[in-house]
Amino acid sequence: MKSKTQILLDLWVESRTRFTKLLDGITEADLAKKVGDSPNSAGFLIRHIGDVELLFAKNVFGDTSIKVVAKTVIDQRDSGEWTNLVELRTYVQDSFEKLHSIVSQQSEDDWEQIISTKEFGTKTKSEAFGRIVSHTAYHAGQLAIVLKYGQM
Repeated sequence: MKSKTQILLDLWVESRTRFTKLLDGITEADLAKKVGDSPNSAGFLIRHIGDVELLFAKNVFGDTSIKVVAKTVIDQRDSGEWTNLVELRTYVQDSFEKLHSIVSQQSEDDWEQIISTKEFGTKTKSEAFGRIVSHTAYHAGQLAIVLKYGQM
């Protein structure tokens, strides 16, 4: 029988698959694409997913080894700098590995621990984890639309 930690990890990894499959087909030229006057390019969305995964690993799950400057969260709009596909793929692979690692260390009791953040208030770790699952899926959907309909 799987632990709660393994079940939640499996759920997150499966939900993140939509995002990782998009990464498999993206080109560097795609990174500058936007839909209309949207403040977010494809490159920005990829970087943003990585930024938020690292923030979750650090602030929700307590990985004090992580040093992150979540520029997409700070700026809240594309600055035009997210144009290197190799760097972005490396960044989101690293963010995945770091979040996966710290989440896999959670005990059954840890999931009921109460945490508070300014972004989403007071929640249990399991409720907070639902936010990262939905966050990645939400932005993966945006990325799919940008890749399909966006222009440079």
